[in-house]
Amino acid sequence: MSSGNTNKSQEEATQAVDAAFRAWSDLAKFDQQKIDSICDAMASAALAESARLGRIAHDETGFGRPEDKAEKNRFAAQDVWNHFRNLKTVGVVRQTESVVEIVSPRGVVAAVIPSTNPTSTAIFKIIISIKSRNTIVLSPHPSASKCIQETARVMKVAGVAAGLPADAIQCLTITALEGTEALMKHPRTAVILATGGLGLVRAAYSSGKPAFGVGPGNVPVFIERTAEIKKAVSDVLTGTCFDNGTICASEQAVVADAPIARDLRAEFIRQGAYFLNVEQAEKVGRVLITEKRTLNPEIVGRSAVHIADLAGINIPAGTRCLIADCAGVGRDFPWSFEKLSPTLAFFVVDGINAGAEKCIEILRFGGMGHTAGMHSASRDAAIRFGERMPASRIIINSPTTHGAIGLSTDLSPSMTLGCGSWGGNVTSDNVSPIHLMDIKRVAFETKRVSREFTAESHFSQSDAPKRENISRIVDRFLSSRGSQGNPMPTSLESGHQNVTHSEGALKMARIHEVGGHDGYGPPVDFVSEDDVRRAAFAGQKIVIGPKTIITPAAKDLASEKGVFIGDRGID
Repeated sequence: MSSGNTNKSQEEATQAVDAAFRAWSDLAKFDQQKIDSICDAMASAALAESARLGRIAHDETGFGRPEDKAEKNRFAAQDVWNHFRNLKTVGVVRQTESVVEIVSPRGVVAAVIPSTNPTSTAIFKIIISIKSRNTIVLSPHPSASKCIQETARVMKVAGVAAGLPADAIQCLTITALEGTEALMKHPRTAVILATGGLGLVRAAYSSGKPAFGVGPGNVPVFIERTAEIKKAVSDVLTGTCFDNGTICASEQAVVADAPIARDLRAEFIRQGAYFLNVEQAEKVGRVLITEKRTLNPEIVGRSAVHIADLAGINIPAGTRCLIADCAGVGRDFPWSFEKLSPTLAFFVVDGINAGAEKCIEILRFGGMGHTAGMHSASRDAAIRFGERMPASRIIINSPTTHGAIGLSTDLSPSMTLGCGSWGGNVTSDNVSPIHLMDIKRVAFETKRVSREFTAESHFSQSDAPKRENISRIVDRFLSSRGSQGNPMPTSLESGHQNVTHSEGALKMARIHEVGGHDGYGPPVDFVSEDDVRRAAFAGQKIVIGPKTIITPAAKDLASEKGVFIGDRGID
């Protein structure tokens, strides 16, 4: 991409966040009824257009099946909205005698949208953002830009007609990595919803902003000897073939319990799967994975017939899924990778312990924290299996594709599935409007503190001069905060001491315009993280000196933003 387009993408992202932030100042004041009526209008519009949006997503990307994309759009517009319709996202949401919980929106949501599930993910992220009183800027994958823009347009038109501020939904039209990075790092961006490749998710986590990212799936499914074979096979094929495997929670490997392995093979064949011989499996393996041992994008979301044609092999008419016996897990075994297509690795083990170990091995190779599945008639066995899995979702007796997103289970319905610390994610939840709100807690005393102490008993006499100096600095800092619109108490009690601040307390000249007529001015006494953020946003500098107290968070952020000047570094 040319430098001109790069600059334009960055400029567009900056303008979009600024506009969304201004809209948020109005949206954040809406009551629950108005928020819900707006979301209801947007969800209804997306539902009415679900089939058309599914077709244009398929036409633009070539991934999946139009009818399955329509179903994903329906799920995002109807099931997700119906589940969260009655969720309180304004004011007091829960209270007891001792604790009152009050929710606040976060601000501007930066939403990165993938090409595999473009329209459904856009619908989902728009609904959960507006429901939680946040505005949103969407950054589409380049190969799905048009269908994502159209989805945003449909929902925006409906939302504005219902009272949504016009700039509350933004969608970037110039697709470039630089624009996405500018979006994620913008000072006004409050939180990031990152759905995409590992590189993008890592960029989101390194942006310095709160981020909800997701990891790869590579879902193993253990079919235990007590399972109902016909249903288990039907569920696996339903999941891995749905939209040609583009959902990250789709089944990628079958781990068969030895006593039923032969019956499972026969049932897979009966239901439309095709087991490749060794030569065929090697040919398909060469098109599944590139020479660099990465997933071949040419097979993602493509049918079994298309993949067989790429590999130059013949398969029976009507084949739904390709299956290959897999001798191991790792770089030398292409079938053990996450394939995002109707292709399955097949392993045979003996017993629950061996089945669990094989599933863990597959997840550790690629898919830590995402999803695992099991088919069994034993609830106790399923729970023991779940206890061992390094996965956030363990789906029992259901397609993992549909179970993980909450379509066939009672999990929170979501198109963004956290992988927890196993996958380097901040949450193991199915992401929802709850994750886009901050919760304030008003807490009343329930256990009286009876111990009495004085400042003199807590500090030694030798500490007093240093403590008094710090107190004066902090007092001036807090006073200046009060003069900027944050009300502060007029007196602060510490032991037997009482420090009173006069009306219009000292205002610190901590931030100075570079090149001003009076130079840089005197160094400031105290710098917080918020000081650095405001200075960076305003394009200003903060003058520091040898005695300046700098909080650790301010020190780290200033190192990134380069806002400090003066005769002291930030060591």
